[in-house]
Amino acid sequence: MSVRDEREPLAPRTTSLYDYALFRHGIEPDGRVPRRGYPLPDGPPEPRRKDLTWQQAQAEVTDALTPLLADPDPVRAAEAVHRRVAELAMSHRSLRAHVARLALADEDAARRTARQLVRTGTDAAAVGVGIALLIRLGEPEDVPCLKTLGMLRGLQDGVIAALDPLDRQAAGLLVIRGRDRSEQLTPLTEAITSGDPEATRSALVSLPDESQAMWLARRIAEAADLRGLLRARPQDAELLALTGRLLHRMSDQLDSRADILDYPPARAVYEALVRHADRLPPTPEHRSLLLSLALDLHSGPAVLLNWRPGRRRALLDALDRLLPEEAAPEPAPGDRQADWFRRNRHLPFARTEAGDPPRWELVVVHDPGDSPGVETRILADGIPLVPALFGKGRANPPEYLLDSGRLRAAAEPREVQLCEAYCTEGCCGALYVTIRRDGDEVVWDGWRGAVGPPPPAYRFDAAAYDAELARAEQDHSWCWPARSTARLIAAGLRDRPELTARWEVAPSWIGTDWRDPDTTVAQFRYTPSAPPPGTGGSLYFAWRLPDEDGPPRARAAAALQRLETDDPKTFASFGGGNDELAEALGYRTAPPAPPA
Repeated sequence: MSVRDEREPLAPRTTSLYDYALFRHGIEPDGRVPRRGYPLPDGPPEPRRKDLTWQQAQAEVTDALTPLLADPDPVRAAEAVHRRVAELAMSHRSLRAHVARLALADEDAARRTARQLVRTGTDAAAVGVGIALLIRLGEPEDVPCLKTLGMLRGLQDGVIAALDPLDRQAAGLLVIRGRDRSEQLTPLTEAITSGDPEATRSALVSLPDESQAMWLARRIAEAADLRGLLRARPQDAELLALTGRLLHRMSDQLDSRADILDYPPARAVYEALVRHADRLPPTPEHRSLLLSLALDLHSGPAVLLNWRPGRRRALLDALDRLLPEEAAPEPAPGDRQADWFRRNRHLPFARTEAGDPPRWELVVVHDPGDSPGVETRILADGIPLVPALFGKGRANPPEYLLDSGRLRAAAEPREVQLCEAYCTEGCCGALYVTIRRDGDEVVWDGWRGAVGPPPPAYRFDAAAYDAELARAEQDHSWCWPARSTARLIAAGLRDRPELTARWEVAPSWIGTDWRDPDTTVAQFRYTPSAPPPGTGGSLYFAWRLPDEDGPPRARAAAALQRLETDDPKTFASFGGGNDELAEALGYRTAPPAPPA
């Protein structure tokens, strides 16, 4: 029998989970904690009460635990909490959520009880109560115990929340260890755990620039103490480049609030990077990285950091000097990164004649090195409105806001969706504003869906508003050929809806493939006017047009001409829809391609 097989009998259920975690780690041959943590000791199945609403469960937890948490004797209180938690028969995750909302009459007594629970608790529910209390009441002396409990599967989320305000490095290490499904971060976690700064630095700069490795950018920076490494090695070119990659990834608002806003050393790290950015070799990759950072500092969530007066502008001026215009030569055919740099070099450094940023500004941003996503950044008085007021995803793309004319102001008020939550509006909402023309002003008010206090009404000079909107509508410098082809096809179908109506289809989405940005994709929705009996709904078809020789205008014209004579259902790929309708008409989704 192996040592691993013998472990469970050596840790009886009367052992506290804290001691059990120490024991498991102590007998680990190589000292490594498994990615998902050590399993909790075997015990009775966790209770699953389904007869209570959220409000009823909150009331039960409040009535049962509030008096106990005011007991000045932590040992007696912890024993009582153990008994009451068993009687409540709720999962430890549910209990933790309800305890987080308890009103505490005596915080000192509750803190003492929490410490007793996390050190002596023998089941996950009772220990979870202690952790939930330490999320609110924890102090630095609680860090060692929390780090130990963080080695146990099922307790990590609560421990991370408790550690965040106390020890960001410990919390970050726990996050990246638990979420490193691809194990690309394993060398980094091992180096951090070793406490060797040189090993940590080497593991950091060796990280691949891939989404699987970089999606936890903030946690990587916190766990590795990026700020401390920069202080010790301020002119380390490899470390500076890695810092730029991490900062840029933290500023990405693809699916939630940008991590840069939750990274306390962000300003100091930006300062350190820009101060020594001249140490970076002048490669195309480094030039593009610095331009991306400048865009983040000009119009991204990084604007919302608590900058000292003039400091953000000074950083942009320094980056402007590092990126001379001659660094943007005419790109070679097919060099999308160089083409992007040349077309976007001017964006983050624009000024008005007075030298100040305009009151109202539109910046369309696309970074080919990061993702094919494109967003329309809207700035009012230099503040990016979507991350300031919503923060649950990127602003809508220019095809939606600019090509459609939605941002144009008329006397008749128009409500416009500026951003939809990454998970869809039905899940986490969307940000709307009402735009109207009021004399010689354009007014943005009637905000809907904003997070936090109600936003103010914004009033812009109508002439300046119209001029900036016209400039943004005509500026296609952000657009690459396949995206231009998509926009031209979409415009052609808006002007000539009969091209698709004759085939009983309508365009549902036209853009570029997420994984292959050089391929234009036109998706059509087919809703038959006379569906087979017993069926209904719609079917979807995707027409993929790889980027080939020829300008976008010619390629778009050829696509529109084909739609004049050919039904797209005969040449586009079937993409799903109503199952009964598809079966009745003989459409089947193509099987997935075999792995390479």
